[in-house]
Amino acid sequence: MDTAQPARTHALEAYGVRRAFGAVQAVVDASLTVAPGRVTALIGPNGCGKTTLMLMLAGLLRPDAGHIRIAGLDPAMDGSSARTAIGWMPDVLGTWDSLTCEETLTTFGRAYGRATDDARSTSFTLLQRVHLAEYANQPARVLSRGQKQRLSLARAMVHNPQVLILDEPASGLDPRSRIELRELVRDLAAEGKSILISSHVLAELDEMVDEAVFMSRGVTMGAESDALVAAARQRWKVEALPGHDVHAALSQAKRDWSPTLEATAASAVVHVKDAEDAAALLAALVKKGVKVTTFGPVGSALEQVYLSMDEDRR
Repeated sequence: MDTAQPARTHALEAYGVRRAFGAVQAVVDASLTVAPGRVTALIGPNGCGKTTLMLMLAGLLRPDAGHIRIAGLDPAMDGSSARTAIGWMPDVLGTWDSLTCEETLTTFGRAYGRATDDARSTSFTLLQRVHLAEYANQPARVLSRGQKQRLSLARAMVHNPQVLILDEPASGLDPRSRIELRELVRDLAAEGKSILISSHVLAELDEMVDEAVFMSRGVTMGAESDALVAAARQRWKVEALPGHDVHAALSQAKRDWSPTLEATAASAVVHVKDAEDAAALLAALVKKGVKVTTFGPVGSALEQVYLSMDEDRR
């Protein structure tokens, strides 16, 4: 794997990172970058090293080898400054159950050096942003699993970090909260934050992220997985009313297509170059009299690539 460092600055950088626990090599060779204003997914099966890598990126675990920079800082050499630039959300929230939600956030804000009044004001603003304002004066122990996830996200933002590292943030969230999380992540990216997010809900990641890094057996997959994602996003499904021959229409248009599992001439999977090419194809099918009922990407591109990975179940 090429571990040469790029000339341009990223908010989050990791190259050739390794970490072992005794005889177990948790992370073998991991490299990734996240630019300001971008959302990157870290995807892989259980046991592939994702959480260990995220702990190293968050400055909570020292790598055995490799290079990590957070906002240009080395967590191993400039730990305090680097951690100030990081907002870390673990997959499980740890809190003092006797503290209220507002007290929890204020306490962490004070730990990052904010004045008490400023920390308290910021805490309530964040609770509003994650839709927990009504629980501001309630102890954290009364929160549901999903509500604790939202509190954990707010806690990661108390010091307004440049980089957010989110480990399974959608775990335990109901459908509405998942949609709100997706919108919040995109809003944070629009504000210029760099976001690395790990999740097994790949269909939702498809709508949330700009790039994806796949990880298998402790190794991040680079250009290979990028090419697979790009190819998956060019596979579109066409369905028409019964009696309409989509196969013939695509063949006449000299399109690269394949039959679907339904084994009917009224549906097919076709390759399109981009959105403009897809629009042209749809217009051509309609012009030929094909009554199209469904036309769009074949499911989640990230999910397709994940399922194609040569990885043992763990």
